Amino acid sequence: MDRAIVHMDLDAFFVSCERLNNSQLHGIPLIIGGGDRGVVASCSYEARKFGVRSAMPIRMALRLCPEAKIIKGDYELYSNLSHTVTDIIQERVPVMEKASIDEFYLDLSGMDKFFGCYQWTQEIVAAVHKETGLPISFALSANKTVSKIGTGEAKPAGKMEIRETEIRPFLNPLSIRKIPMVGDKTFQLLSRVGVRTIRTLSEMPVLALQQMIGNNGKELWKKANGIDENPVIPYSERKSISTEDTFSKDTMDIPELRRILSGMSEKLAYQLRQEKWLTSTVVVKIRYANFDTETRQSRVAYTSADHTLSRVALELFSRLYTRRMRIRLIGLRFTDLVHGNHQMNLFEDTEEQMNLYHTMDYLKNRFGADAVGRASGFDLENKTTL
Repeated sequence: MDRAIVHMDLDAFFVSCERLNNSQLHGIPLIIGGGDRGVVASCSYEARKFGVRSAMPIRMALRLCPEAKIIKGDYELYSNLSHTVTDIIQERVPVMEKASIDEFYLDLSGMDKFFGCYQWTQEIVAAVHKETGLPISFALSANKTVSKIGTGEAKPAGKMEIRETEIRPFLNPLSIRKIPMVGDKTFQLLSRVGVRTIRTLSEMPVLALQQMIGNNGKELWKKANGIDENPVIPYSERKSISTEDTFSKDTMDIPELRRILSGMSEKLAYQLRQEKWLTSTVVVKIRYANFDTETRQSRVAYTSADHTLSRVALELFSRLYTRRMRIRLIGLRFTDLVHGNHQMNLFEDTEEQMNLYHTMDYLKNRFGADAVGRASGFDLENKTTL
């Protein structure tokens, strides 16, 4: 059976959400992000014409586009609208994967003839726009890679169908930057040997690619040739990761409890980044000495940054622990997960913080998860110093 895979992407999602609330923001260069030392979380197409891009330092963005209006961002608004769009799509398709806060993959294989799937997708897009007012682009093809690249070419507010026989002609003239797994380092490496288009990349020997970029060489070659067997992973709101600690002796030591909770946040956030998850809900649990158990939760903007998650967890703990009673267990859970590669909270983080995370994750990957961490989460009395 031929596959029919759709990729949907909400256009300039954060910007579009802000414009729903304020019509005066239409048509002007708009940047969503933190203060002077922050980075761009999202920007309007008007700002992109000046070279502004996501993850760019705010200062650089303002040099490129001095007239841009800066908005810090409304986490709750974006999360709520994302959940609304998710519900609209999920109730209309057999299999949906939520790839990030504003991206979705749909598997419509076998639902109808190929043209019927395209028509069906257009109806879903119309429903999203009617019920939320948000613009959304999509592409339909035989696999996830081609449909995602197609969406990028269709934006903004565009649609595209790439049939099996059209895949290679569609991909060949495009820059290798269009392939999702090609970052700046890979692009520069391949550019130095004259590989800049997908056609040239697709004609390279697989062994040569593997020698240049390692184990990912074969996967990159397959994507350049329009080959991608990865399935659409059914989305579930119930997915979560969690940890808890039951004490050998009940305690009321608040500083120690906060240290434990901070350490839990860091370890779970590292797991999120390793497995390419983002969370939008933090849940803290405590169990008192008399076995009464209480929980409190808070919604956050999708993130995997432990300093953001740790702050929320500690705030929840302060609001939750209201009795002067010893605690026998403390737990932390991150839920409402979606797949995503944004490892930082781009609304608040500075470029220095993002670089720090990359370095810490590199050291953890190489020397172990406990090799480095925040002092607030370490049990210094039981650590061996080097």
